[in-house]
Amino acid sequence: MDDIFVEGARAMSWLGMRTGCRRTPQGSVRLIAGLALLAALPLGAQELGIQVKKPVFGGACKVCPWGALGDIVKEALRPYGYDVQVCYNCSGADAPRIVADAKIPPPIEELWQRAPFLRNQAPAPPHAPVEFGATGAPFLWDAYRGAGAYSREQPRKNLRLIAQIQSPTYLIVAVNAELGITDLGQIKQKRWPVRVLTSVGAQASEVLDYYGLTRASIESAGGHIGAGMAEAERKNFDVAIGEGTLANAPEFNMWYEISQKFDLQYLQLPDDLLAKLARSGEMERANIPDGLLRGIEHPIPSVAHTGVVVYGRTDTPDDFAYLVARSLDEHQDLLEWSLLNFSYNLHNVWKAYDVPVHPGAARYYRERGYMK
Repeated sequence: MDDIFVEGARAMSWLGMRTGCRRTPQGSVRLIAGLALLAALPLGAQELGIQVKKPVFGGACKVCPWGALGDIVKEALRPYGYDVQVCYNCSGADAPRIVADAKIPPPIEELWQRAPFLRNQAPAPPHAPVEFGATGAPFLWDAYRGAGAYSREQPRKNLRLIAQIQSPTYLIVAVNAELGITDLGQIKQKRWPVRVLTSVGAQASEVLDYYGLTRASIESAGGHIGAGMAEAERKNFDVAIGEGTLANAPEFNMWYEISQKFDLQYLQLPDDLLAKLARSGEMERANIPDGLLRGIEHPIPSVAHTGVVVYGRTDTPDDFAYLVARSLDEHQDLLEWSLLNFSYNLHNVWKAYDVPVHPGAARYYRERGYMK
């Protein structure tokens, strides 16, 4: 279906629909073919899109960071006559793939099967190609250059940044206080049968690797590694590792819940490990703030990701990218009322690693003096 849409659009674009263009026999054929292809599209796909002010936005569930930002984009563009159609299941590592390749959103039932609790937070998506979206800045950067989760795929050089919105997540390591663990190195030395809880991000495996711990070694000692998004896993654990923030979003619910239900001892990782994580994970050195979670009673040196990005493609119209950048700037107040810790930083709203900023967005940032 994606191919039908693209070919139909190409045929119409070739004709140009320009006043005074000369019709040729070949042009008539292309016109008929284009109309036929567009007629084959589902009705919803024909009625949606940037050109009819109903652009399709790829996000995540309504209480997830990318979905929450999608709702903000929707409200920010509303005064300009746009009715943004948010896909609440264009998420995970597939998010940049869906935008880059202008894909139709995946069936919502796939998400509901994996996460039944999101049924009310992720309604059925629009059935039309996704034109722009939100994702984590590291996902965008890796997809653009073909690294990380995309290392076996061609770089998606058609991706373009429109805006980076600040939303810090910190790498947190904690243990159940009653166990008396003060250093993760004790686990291997004493072959303790620990249950390890992990949240979003790939940092948990790097932390365990540093201490010579693998899934095999943990399980051979009678332990277990579980996913923090699973409610049952959160009821019985010894060690928790992963990114977190004080937000009751599914990705971070592990920290939100276990910090309230259990007495935790938060560990500071060795400086050389933090330096390695900062390099390999494209993270920043940062302190976990005092009081971020119950039991954190002083700043803890760690690493963090900072940005959630709104992005499009090279074929995103310049005027539209300009308007998205402008509307987010004009409606910064929408960020402060979100359930996530969103903020706008004029010094880096136009930068996410080395992903090129869309020329339309760049024009706005230069006019405002944010981008030199």
